Amino acid sequence: MSGSVATRLVQLGIELPPVAAPLANYVPAIRSGDFVWTAGQLPMVDGKLPVTGKVGHGEGLIDPELAYDLARIAALNAISAIAAQVGSLDRIEQIVKVVGYVASDPAFSGQPAVLNGASELLGQIFGDEGAHARSAVGVAVLPLDAPVEVELVARVGR
Repeated sequence: MSGSVATRLVQLGIELPPVAAPLANYVPAIRSGDFVWTAGQLPMVDGKLPVTGKVGHGEGLIDPELAYDLARIAALNAISAIAAQVGSLDRIEQIVKVVGYVASDPAFSGQPAVLNGASELLGQIFGDEGAHARSAVGVAVLPLDAPVEVELVARVGR
C-alpha cells in the first residue's frame, strides 16, 4: 500500500485519539529493540467506556456487532500508544501479534468475529504490514467491566 500512514488515516476518516491513561501501575506501551508491546487497551473514548458488560446474544448483552466496533476502538487506542513510543507510524514495519479478550456470556463463542474489528482496522491502516498472528480469548470479566481489550506487538524500524 503506497502513501504514508497519516495519509491513509485521513482517507479513512480516522483521527488518532490521545493515549489512554493507564488504570494502574504500568505504561501504555514499551519498546524493546525492534518491537513495541502495548498494554491491553480498552475501547476508551474521551477517557470513558462507551458501554460496559458481556458480549453475547440476548437481553442485557452487548451485541457482537457493537463489540466488533469496540474492538476497532481498542486497536486504535493501541496504535496511539505505539505512535507515542516511535513518533511516526510510518516506522511500523509489521503488526506482528494481536491478542484480544472478549468479556463473554458463557454461551457466546464468537470471539474471533468480534476481534475481526481490530484485525480489519489494522489491515485498512497498514495494508500488508497489518497482517498479523492473533489470539481471540473469551473471558469472564475485564477491567472496568469493559466488553473487549486489545494488545498489539509491532516491529518498527530504527
